Amino acid sequence: MYSDKENINILTALLMSHGVEWAVVCPGSRNAPIVHNLNACGRIRCCAITDERSAAFYALGIAQSLRKPVVICVTSGSALLNVAPAVAEAAYQHLPLVVISADRPAEWIDQLDGQTLRQPAALADLVANSVTIPEPHNDGQRWHCQRLINEALLACRGRTDAPVHINVPISEPLFNYNIDTLPAVAHIDSHLSRFCHMSDKTKTLISQSDRILMVIGQTGAPRQHQVESLANNMSGAMVVWHEPLSGSLGGVPFDMALQMMEAEGIDISSYHPNLIIYIGDTLVSKRGRQFLRQSQAPTILFTQDATHVADPTQHLVMIEEYGRDDDLVSLFADIAITPDQSFISLWNERLQHATQTIADLQPEYSYRWAVKYLEEQLDDLYLDIYVHYANSMAVRYATLYANHYVYCNRGVNGIEGTLSTSAGFSIASPDDLVLCVIGDLSFFYDQNALWNRNLGGNLRVMLVNDHGGGIFANVKGMPHNDETDIMVAGSHTADARGICTQNDIGYIQATNIDQLRMGIVQLLTMQTHRPVVLEVLIKN
Repeated sequence: MYSDKENINILTALLMSHGVEWAVVCPGSRNAPIVHNLNACGRIRCCAITDERSAAFYALGIAQSLRKPVVICVTSGSALLNVAPAVAEAAYQHLPLVVISADRPAEWIDQLDGQTLRQPAALADLVANSVTIPEPHNDGQRWHCQRLINEALLACRGRTDAPVHINVPISEPLFNYNIDTLPAVAHIDSHLSRFCHMSDKTKTLISQSDRILMVIGQTGAPRQHQVESLANNMSGAMVVWHEPLSGSLGGVPFDMALQMMEAEGIDISSYHPNLIIYIGDTLVSKRGRQFLRQSQAPTILFTQDATHVADPTQHLVMIEEYGRDDDLVSLFADIAITPDQSFISLWNERLQHATQTIADLQPEYSYRWAVKYLEEQLDDLYLDIYVHYANSMAVRYATLYANHYVYCNRGVNGIEGTLSTSAGFSIASPDDLVLCVIGDLSFFYDQNALWNRNLGGNLRVMLVNDHGGGIFANVKGMPHNDETDIMVAGSHTADARGICTQNDIGYIQATNIDQLRMGIVQLLTMQTHRPVVLEVLIKN
């Protein structure tokens, strides 16, 4: 049986017709009829999470795994505001989240009623489409309700995937579940023609340039093998930068190369390109971004959303849009390039030197050593493992040592949500090992991710606990004193043992190199039905 609320039944039917298979649902009374319908329809798998912020990141992780629209359903009031960090990340990672918020009827907003705020535009700056559907009482309103829901769900899977918001006012009584079947609804579909070509102006710019630098920023996982093929195909005609957040076989150490040149006092102007081709989203390397801007080279941006002008190098001259399903490799097929081989050789020598320097570096027991040894073990395992890195130091060490694609909430997020995203990914990929590498502030901030009975033994976590935000020790100009340690770096004395115990999570601790070696092997190979955390304790 379904709710007697017609707008909820129309919504349920259209979610099913648009192929939604997963919903993360949060407790509440106003959204209870929506949750009831999602669970009762038999076509949508529901995962219950109490913490709305964590729940939204769970949905983000499921969307990363499936690359399909995933619902996050919350009750009215401030519950909706709690999903904003994950929605912002979804916007910048081009992930199809469908935020469904229950709401009070419009006449009760701002009337001192409980859990009421102005919800319709609460996420407006973060979503591709935001609609408030009516409670219909006639055929015109039923058509309007269906049209709005279709518009939102089509925007979720447009030329680029994006989050959307569907706000659902619900009048009392709320809990009458007496409707046998869902209504027949008008499903609106769309077709996006494939792009796969570039303009004559761009072809001319490329063919007239001989010192080309191709930069590939963060890209969605479905493109990771395309990036590797593109880098291989273009390497003889231009210099190619990419990080593990874009390619299936890791990245190239351009950040280390730039750091070494800076330390040696080398004039980097001879390394400047005369054209930059920028593909994808952000780079982790701040040093790399600064180099691109200093080069003053004209830049062509290849993007999935040409309506938004992003100029990461400050010298943008052309935007080329490609679609969600377009093949990056074919975009650059048959482009005539006459490269300056001395420019390519200059960069290749620097990148090879940086690669060897990284390989030769043998750090002592530390955060860096933990990531290095973990990645060496991953290289030796013949297993498909999905690896998520948290922000700050974790992902920076990943750019040095990871030889695989790295998932990271690098769009806009800081320390929040990494553990929940990894957990959500793991429940959508139950047959695969999902590994999360995370620092202590990120872990403790997001500890509610482990407060979930849906988790299985395929989620593994390496927590590196150096008792504060270690990245702040590397921020240029940051003073180092007791006040900074506490107020800025979040210095603490906590460990994760109690959190793991209360949530039935396996726990391993390492305090030296030998324990770390054994702990990593155990973390990656043990058979268990519950998640496992390896906590690597590092003294400051």
